[in-house]
Amino acid sequence: MNVKKTILVSLLVCMLPVSVLAKDVQVGISMALFDDNFLTIVRNAMQTEMDKEQVKGQIEDAKGDVSQQLQQVQNFIGQGVDAIIVNPVDTNAVKPIIDQASKAGVPLVFVNRQPEGQLPDKMAYVGSDSVLAGRLQMEALAKEMNYKGHVAILLGDLANESTRKRTAGVKAVVAKYPGLKVIQEQTAKFTRNDAVDVVSNWLTAGDDIQAIAANNDEMAIGALQALGKNQVHVLVAGVDGTPDALPMIKNGKMVATVFQDGQGQGKGAVQTAVKLAKGEPVQKMIDIPFQLITKDNMAQFTNMNHK
Repeated sequence: MNVKKTILVSLLVCMLPVSVLAKDVQVGISMALFDDNFLTIVRNAMQTEMDKEQVKGQIEDAKGDVSQQLQQVQNFIGQGVDAIIVNPVDTNAVKPIIDQASKAGVPLVFVNRQPEGQLPDKMAYVGSDSVLAGRLQMEALAKEMNYKGHVAILLGDLANESTRKRTAGVKAVVAKYPGLKVIQEQTAKFTRNDAVDVVSNWLTAGDDIQAIAANNDEMAIGALQALGKNQVHVLVAGVDGTPDALPMIKNGKMVATVFQDGQGQGKGAVQTAVKLAKGEPVQKMIDIPFQLITKDNMAQFTNMNHK
């Protein structure tokens, strides 16, 4: 009887998928770029979760290059990884990545930046609703403006879905209030230095701006640097809730930011990738909610989103 049981168990084990039997899941991760404060938080959170769960793998820097990111994904597939995580360089250019992963049968998780369109089977997105971020940000600015005045928008990378959706959220709020009007919008590519240049040009041109809604904190900080002594006359808000932005909230230079849980996104991406690698069901969209940060509630966010 014992022999029969042993044979039966052995047969059942042989029928299980290889990924379930594997002691260690191997994951390949491609980040849009390493040189970004918020994405560094996401990346470090993924590494921490991988170490905690004894997940093997590597994290590559695509350096803002779509072709390089596709090559990294192809390399991961060639290495035989059990799952791939991608923080896309261009959310409109992910079809080749999806096609490669689908053809190879490798589970794919997108993190932080949501690709356009419906994802196929064995794929998921872990991130946040960027439209909500824009709405929360602009509602805070509108209140401080007493619902009247001119608004300028600092756009992120134009190839990024979060740029489009955060901007749409800002404009949806502006449209609610007849006293508000968007008079300028220009990309600063999510970077502090570019934001300094863009806002400096607005000031030089004499644009009558009462508030600046920046698609991320880096650009909001750049705007503050450009404004200098003029800052008291222009209200500024960002998105992400980075450690660099919180002091700006505390000292009153920035009206608000919107907390994007980088640690939650990074941890969730690894957990989702492992589940897919093991053949477990996951939701197509794993939402990590945004939360408004102002001077009144910033204390509760002080120890979050650390690099």
